[in-house]
Amino acid sequence: MKLRKLFLVIGLASAAITMSAQSSFDVKLYNGRPPYNNGDESDTAKVRVFLPMEKQATGRAVVICPGGAYETLSMEKEGYDWGEFFQNQGIAAIVLKYRMPHGQPEVPVSDAEQAMKLVRLNATSWKINRNDVGIMGFSAGGHLAATIATRSQGEAKPNFLILFYPVISMMEGYGHDRSRLNFLGKNPSKRDEKKYSADMNVSRVTPRTFIALSDDDDTVPPANGVNFYTELYRNDVRGSLHVYPGGGHGWGSKIGFRYHEEMMMDLKAWLKSF
Repeated sequence: MKLRKLFLVIGLASAAITMSAQSSFDVKLYNGRPPYNNGDESDTAKVRVFLPMEKQATGRAVVICPGGAYETLSMEKEGYDWGEFFQNQGIAAIVLKYRMPHGQPEVPVSDAEQAMKLVRLNATSWKINRNDVGIMGFSAGGHLAATIATRSQGEAKPNFLILFYPVISMMEGYGHDRSRLNFLGKNPSKRDEKKYSADMNVSRVTPRTFIALSDDDDTVPPANGVNFYTELYRNDVRGSLHVYPGGGHGWGSKIGFRYHEEMMMDLKAWLKSF
């Protein structure tokens, strides 16, 4: 009995050491006023950083953009719940709480760019390789991530891209009406529609991309993700497209998603491929 108790204590101590070695903490995105104002002073931007154990750290990092049609954020199942998954892969996860656009697309775009810059600014102290920082997004957050991947430059440009059931197009009738309205406002110009339709901005310097979606998604048309993959292929960019037979929209980290295990294995395999 005493021996069993000793093993139990040792096991609990080991678990505590492991948990303490995998740290998470919040960081304000801006020290001063952000570059764009959405009119809501209570809507602030920040990141929660999940760092892996130092001995397991690969140097890779990913900024995560939760979805929510640009009117709310699914911070748990499309954000914080992914922190431990990436930590266990030796990857730092930086979950972004970006501000809502209210018809001003520069607001969330500037927040996502700042998050990318923040990761590279802290690369040394967070044990991150500045040349291995990606961005990941879900639904409308996928649109934000794809926008950064296709339009941003310099320190804000990601090295890889992960998209889950993404909104891609801002053209009327092709993407997601509510996301389009919240992002661009009621009467967007044709120029802005094209500017923020990520499939129209893919080029040979767009980073390699993993795309996952469900065939029966009746919220965001699956053609969004498929069209983005097609443009990657046309531009000789490495892409990995996974269309699951069911599951609808918004499954995030949910174990109840019927293809959860396959999806996780597909993502792990892709992350190990480069």
